Amino acid sequence: MVHLAPLILTEVILFLSYFAIPAINPAIFTSAEIRNHLTFNRRKQHAYSQNTRIRYFSSNLRPRSKTTDSEAEIECIATPTNDSSKSPKELSEESTSYSLELAGTALEFALLVSPFFFWGTAMVAMKEVLPKAGPFFVAAFRLIPSGFLLVGFAASRGLSFPSGIKAWLSISAFALIDATCFQGFLAQGLERTAAGLGSVIIDSQPLTVAILASLFFGESIGFIGAAGLLLGVVGLLLLEVPALDFDNNNFSLWGSGEWWMLLAAQSMAIGTVMVRWVSKYSDPVMATGWHMVIGGLPLMAISILNHDPVFGSFDKLTTSDVLALLYTSIFGSAISYGVYFYNATRGSLTKLSSLTFLTPMFASVFG
Repeated sequence: MVHLAPLILTEVILFLSYFAIPAINPAIFTSAEIRNHLTFNRRKQHAYSQNTRIRYFSSNLRPRSKTTDSEAEIECIATPTNDSSKSPKELSEESTSYSLELAGTALEFALLVSPFFFWGTAMVAMKEVLPKAGPFFVAAFRLIPSGFLLVGFAASRGLSFPSGIKAWLSISAFALIDATCFQGFLAQGLERTAAGLGSVIIDSQPLTVAILASLFFGESIGFIGAAGLLLGVVGLLLLEVPALDFDNNNFSLWGSGEWWMLLAAQSMAIGTVMVRWVSKYSDPVMATGWHMVIGGLPLMAISILNHDPVFGSFDKLTTSDVLALLYTSIFGSAISYGVYFYNATRGSLTKLSSLTFLTPMFASVFG
């Protein structure tokens, strides 16, 4: 699969050029103020017109009169008034305000990108500890502790707990699809694929999100978006078809890591669309925490029934293995999912989910 690396990178860059840049908060593009200083001349116009213009622009223009024997000429020159008339204190305050605004914009962009960085690096950490702990234990450990951590954080901020049958039913459905199915499929897929390739396949979910968001929320795809979707599908085919072994005697779809990763991608795509429905009945951050706790319980039960290696050799886990588990739980789940699903309730789902194409870049760099 190494020979596909340039193709993967090309696919990602092209798709990001269609989606990722508009996904950034508009404040990034409007935080800088553009100032134009204009200079223009008026020659041989009626005296009344000249006087009117001079009076109207008295704060910005200064007239210079030149008289000759044959004509009177007045030249109006625009002079900048934004900074020249301001005191050093005012200029310093304006510079400080602009710096703070720029820092806020940079922080907002970092928060927007952070989930995809943590997901990519968490896949690398999961890949290392999977053989020692077992896939379902890793999936459950990634969800349950981080879910309680996120619930505790939301409660400390004064956010209310879900209440009512509709709230808990929506969170439970959200948990089944986005937590249980997604993390279970992801763990199974990582056992059979490399972290870099797996993250490329799993982060194809923006293709599904774009279609679902268009159907359920009326988000426009447009010509460029449709071209991006088509390009993404072609890229997936180029990735997955060569990776599958179509030996008639040994081929098993369920034994293919690429197939498990594709299922995980669809689960996350549906979960991304569901969060808007869930947020109607409960706070999105609180709902995200509880959906991780609820979704992790079936995975822990499967891990116990499946006799995952960790239960017989927990003492064999090294400090590095424990740190990898903690990283995937705290950073790869609690922080990343909290930020991601909070952003999903605010802006365009298609544009936000398209940023997941950053994840394989981080996974490939660190893996």
